[in-house]
Amino acid sequence: MTTNSCTIWTPRVLSILRIVSGYCLLWHGTSKFFGFPGPAIDNLQIFSMMGVAGLIELIAGVLLIIGLFTRGAAFIASGFTAAAYFIGHVATNGNLFFPAMNGGEAAVLFSFIFLYIAVAGAGPWSIDAMRRNSH
Repeated sequence: MTTNSCTIWTPRVLSILRIVSGYCLLWHGTSKFFGFPGPAIDNLQIFSMMGVAGLIELIAGVLLIIGLFTRGAAFIASGFTAAAYFIGHVATNGNLFFPAMNGGEAAVLFSFIFLYIAVAGAGPWSIDAMRRNSH
């Protein structure tokens, strides 16, 4: 690829990364509350740890998909997925330095993807970009 192609596509691919990662996060929340696409959590209490996790997944997932309040939503999602790694994978399975051994690869990747998006912003295909360009 030429430098010009990279210059053109880099912000667009940032938008695609934001949309896809938000989409993946959203489905974790819909599974917890609605049983789609995975099994629901029986008697899920909204103020339990899993209930709050589901709310963060739903709200941050939607905000990331549409690109609204992206930096804040991504920052919260980054911290949330880091906590999910340490609470749900390290604390229960050990092996802090080997995510492949404790099943935490997705949580680690989510955390760093969302941290990147929090710093880089939403990209051009977002409501944030539309709002910024309308001023």
